[in-house]
Amino acid sequence: MKYLDYQATTPLAPEALDAMLPWLRDGFANPHSPHRAGRAAKAAVEVARVEVARLLPPGGRVAFTSGATEALNWAIKGTSGGIVTLATEHAAVLDAVAAEAARGRAVTVLPVERDGLVDLEVARAAIVPGTGLVAAMLVNNEIGVVQPIAALADMARAAGALMLCDAVQGYGRVAIPDTVDLVAVSAHKVHGPKGIGALWLRDGVTVAPLLHGGNQEDGRSGTLSPALCAGFGAAARLMRERAGEDAAHVARLWDIATGLLSEWTVNGALDPRYHGNLNVRRNGLDVNRLMSDLRDVAFSAGSACASGSGRSSHVLRAIGLSDAAARTSIRLGFGRYTTEEELRAGIGRIVAAADVQRIAA
Repeated sequence: MKYLDYQATTPLAPEALDAMLPWLRDGFANPHSPHRAGRAAKAAVEVARVEVARLLPPGGRVAFTSGATEALNWAIKGTSGGIVTLATEHAAVLDAVAAEAARGRAVTVLPVERDGLVDLEVARAAIVPGTGLVAAMLVNNEIGVVQPIAALADMARAAGALMLCDAVQGYGRVAIPDTVDLVAVSAHKVHGPKGIGALWLRDGVTVAPLLHGGNQEDGRSGTLSPALCAGFGAAARLMRERAGEDAAHVARLWDIATGLLSEWTVNGALDPRYHGNLNVRRNGLDVNRLMSDLRDVAFSAGSACASGSGRSSHVLRAIGLSDAAARTSIRLGFGRYTTEEELRAGIGRIVAAADVQRIAA
C-alpha cells in the first residue's frame, strides 16, 4: 500500500508505540487513584502534558480530551456570545456552531476567497462587540492553506471575544500565534495514537464543562488513559525535535509531487500553504472510478470525516468550485514516513489511471 492520506491520519511513530506499551501491559492503574500505582500512572500523564504543551503558546494549560472533535465542541459550547467562523472549517466546528445556532446563539459564517483565505476586511466587519468567540482553522485539512490566525486573534481581542484555533493539521508544523485563547489539537495527526487530543486554554480563560463527572481535567471529566497520553507526549516531542528535518523532507516531496502533477490544477493558495497537503483537480476526472481502480494507493476525495456522505467537498465549493469541479478533485497527503520512491510510484499510478479515463472518454 502506498499511503498518501496524511491529513486523514498519520502512521504511528515507533517511539510513540514504545512509550505506550508499558502502560498498556503493566501500568494499567487509574491515574486518578491515590495509591502508588495510580501516582506512577499520573506521573506519566503529566510528563506527556508537558511535552504536548511545548508546541503550544506559553501561558496556558493543556487539558486532555478524547480527540480534537471533543476539544472543539467543548470550546464552542462552553463559551457564550455570538460566534464568527469560516465556511471552510472542519465539520466538528461547523456542526457544533450549527447546534449553537439552533439554541438561539448568533452565528456568522464568513466566506473565503477563491484561494481559500478569508478576506480580513470582511472579517473585521463581522467581529464586533457582542461576539464571544471567533473560531478558525490554522491549516485547512482539505486544501492546506494557512489562515491569518494572528490577524483574526487581534480582531477578536479588540471586540472582547475569545479566539479558538483549530490547530489539528498545523500543530508542530506551522507556528501557532501566541495571541490565541483556545487551541484544539489531535495526537493521530502527528504520528501519535487515535483516541486522544487536547484543548489548550490560555491562563485565565475558562469554558463551561461539556462532560460532567469527576472533573479530572479541571473542566473535563473522564478517566485518562496513561498509554494514550504517553503516546501523544512522545509524538509531540518528536514533532519538536524533528521539526527542521520533517519540514525539509516535506518540501522535497512537495516539489516532486507538483512536478509530477504539473498538468493538474491546484486547489487553494500556493502560499501561504502547508506543503504536506496537495489538493488537485483534473477536468473530466471520475474520482470514484479512480479510487476503485487504485485500491493499493491510499488518497482521498476530501475530509475522511465527511467521506460516504455523497456530497462534494464543502471546502471546494466554498472556494468557488462548482459541484462538478469539486468532484474531479483529489487530496494527497504526505510527510515524515513517505519516501520519495513511494510518492513517485503512487502519483505515477494516479496519473496513469487518470490518463486511461481521458483516453476512454
